[in-house]
Amino acid sequence: MATGQHDGHLGAVYDARAPEEVAAVYDAWAQSYDAEMAQAGYRHPSVGLALLSRHAPRGTGPVLDAGCGTGLLGDWLGILGFAPVEGLDLSEGMLAVARAKGTYARLHHLALGGALPFADGHFAATISTGVFTTGHVGAEALPELVRITRPGGPLVLTVKTTLWDGGFAGALQGHPGLEVVEVTQPYVSMPGEAGTIPSLAVVARRC
Repeated sequence: MATGQHDGHLGAVYDARAPEEVAAVYDAWAQSYDAEMAQAGYRHPSVGLALLSRHAPRGTGPVLDAGCGTGLLGDWLGILGFAPVEGLDLSEGMLAVARAKGTYARLHHLALGGALPFADGHFAATISTGVFTTGHVGAEALPELVRITRPGGPLVLTVKTTLWDGGFAGALQGHPGLEVVEVTQPYVSMPGEAGTIPSLAVVARRC
């Protein structure tokens, strides 16, 4: 499968080799991120929202937007009736943009992949779009996301197919605390960006 090549901020993100490097790229990208992703036809937020609406009733909360970036999901989650919504991201620059939109109850400067400062089952649902991809986060982030999601609650994740085939699927499907309830067909997350590797979206329910 092709690895995909990108220029600009996206290429810099994919080339980053440490969380600090990823954060620095996103800090520099924050002010133009929304416009650039809109131009690329970015699909992950819409796909994730559709799946969350299918698997969680209106009024579900609190919901965690894990890797919220500039808050692309924040407004839409509220419109669909999910509340309260909290977000976390490793980039202070991206969080500043999200904070200015005023759609999150709380925002947290945190990185996925390690321990998270939330109680077991704190969130009624978790959604993470555009995070499980090249140069970002892998299956090592799953145990904590599962732990902080309420039993019976859905986890909605978008996953790059290279990551999915490289062990993520096995880690997800083999996790004793999860039941995989839906996996989409692969799709291109950014139709306007040449060389984009397909992704898929998955819904797993906390047992």
